[in-house]
Amino acid sequence: MDYNRNAMAKGKSQQTKESGDRVVLVNRRAYHDYEILETFEAGIALVGTEVKSVRAGRVNLQDAYCKVENGEVWLYNMHISPYSHGNRYNPDPVRPRKLLLHKWEINRLMGKAEMKGLTIVPLKIYFKRGYAKVEIAIVRGKKLYDKREAIAERDRQREEERMMMNRQ
Repeated sequence: MDYNRNAMAKGKSQQTKESGDRVVLVNRRAYHDYEILETFEAGIALVGTEVKSVRAGRVNLQDAYCKVENGEVWLYNMHISPYSHGNRYNPDPVRPRKLLLHKWEINRLMGKAEMKGLTIVPLKIYFKRGYAKVEIAIVRGKKLYDKREAIAERDRQREEERMMMNRQ
């Protein structure tokens, strides 16, 4: 996978060297709790000062999920804190936000999301050529033993890397 788990500290964003994209937030919990089957890149329809808050990293994807309704994809429970220098017309922090996708991508998401046990969750938020983007994925929930296997595999890889470093 091409995501960078170490990219994020609280409230900081990181610019990736190869593409110029600036990652604002990575949903680490999604990588831990779900098996990722397929990913999509979508634009986000933001209003007013929401873009400034996202650029500042004041966004939370903790319980966020996506739904396909009436041929449109909506992102729910994504919290964007009100911009501190904004006026009194700041939008609701947890309002549903429309995701911008091609029709064929929406049809694919609709077909997959209706399958039993699959859902759509956001993985990361980033800026690409000045536009806010969200990477969403079709996912299946991991069982407890799957999570334990993933942790054990990571530990094995770390141990192997340490052994290689000690040999040099």
